[in-house]
Amino acid sequence: MPSQPTIAFDLDGTLVDTAPDLMAALNFVLGEAGLAAIEDAQMRNLVGGGARLMIERGLARHRVPASASDVDRMLEDFLRFYEKHIADHSRPFPGCAEMLDALTAQGARLIVVTNKIERYSVQLLETLALADKFSVIAGPDTFGVRKPDPGHLLKAIERTGGDPARTAMVGDSITDINTARAARVPVVAVSFGYRNETIEELAADHVVDRLGELPALFGRIGLLPAH
Repeated sequence: MPSQPTIAFDLDGTLVDTAPDLMAALNFVLGEAGLAAIEDAQMRNLVGGGARLMIERGLARHRVPASASDVDRMLEDFLRFYEKHIADHSRPFPGCAEMLDALTAQGARLIVVTNKIERYSVQLLETLALADKFSVIAGPDTFGVRKPDPGHLLKAIERTGGDPARTAMVGDSITDINTARAARVPVVAVSFGYRNETIEELAADHVVDRLGELPALFGRIGLLPAH
């Protein structure tokens, strides 16, 4: 009998539109450094890869050199601000909760593999009433590795009792694609989300435009019972 399938999800830009609150935190620390806020239309391609990289991208946008200690200090301020405002405006993408429930009903176990620190990931998902839908929520600090290191994904699969041969990953960025490739796990890209590459450049195994398409897709490729 085949093992229970596992579906691994990225968080920011895949399950939840977190950009508004991440952008607010970035503009807060830029303002504290005497730098102008970056307009919303310019910022979405700064999101992704974790808070530190977002700060470094924001400083680079202003052509401001910063030492590692400068970024460390800004990161502390960013995280303090973000924790207080983690879900002021962040919302699940349309159909998220229903899709997760449908996958669970079809026998899948669900995990989150994200470069957002675990406690912030849990806090965000709890605030949005989604945390209980996942058996594992793994940040870069959970196992001491971060995407695109395949160990991040593989250790999360192991913790939930899954089998990489019966797993698929869903994400929005090249980091997610590279993680899945390195772990030898098929990968689905969402056409929305946060990235600099085009959806074609990601070269995922499958692409969906809406989260609600995932249950049927996993049925078609044989990971879950067909509808």
